[in-house]
Amino acid sequence: MTDVAKFIEQLQEFDVNDLDFNRVGVWPLAGRIFLCVLASLALVSACYFLVVKDKQLRLETVSSQERGLRSDFEAKAHEAVNLDTYRAQMVKMEEGFGALIARLPTKTEVPGLLEDIDDKGVESRLEINRIALQEEVVSDIHVELPIRIEVEGGFHEFGAFVSGIAGMPRIVTLHDFLIEPATKDKAGLLKMQLQAKTYRYKGEE
Repeated sequence: MTDVAKFIEQLQEFDVNDLDFNRVGVWPLAGRIFLCVLASLALVSACYFLVVKDKQLRLETVSSQERGLRSDFEAKAHEAVNLDTYRAQMVKMEEGFGALIARLPTKTEVPGLLEDIDDKGVESRLEINRIALQEEVVSDIHVELPIRIEVEGGFHEFGAFVSGIAGMPRIVTLHDFLIEPATKDKAGLLKMQLQAKTYRYKGEE
């Protein structure tokens, strides 16, 4: 019988329960091979759990950090490439912001603004009943200055008055329009009440 045939026969007859661990040296070849395979599997498993698995976790952590750093680098590189463009945009924004701020009246200019509104009413041939500054409304960035206006006249005169205020160099917005007939002794005339609002930049304070 050849060695291969003997080995196959031993495998067929091999029973783990028949093995005596105190006499490993006299085990049949199949038993010794089984023990070597089992020891090899145990060694590989121990190496994986004690060495490889820990290093694999560290590798995944480092790889994740690398991806984050690479993403940050790409973002910063993009910003660096477009830095001149951003600076030019910032200059334009500052210029535009400065132009808007210049259109807002300062504290000392508010009386002049009221006079300008009064002049627009006179130019529009309206009878001015009231132009009065109301209590200021303060926000985080600006101060709102409400102005109560009451005038009398006709529709065309009202239109000219509103257009005149809209064309003023200072920023003035108009709100809460109320148009109704004037008193009986002024037949044919209308009375208009509205609220104008201008704004002061809080930074000047």
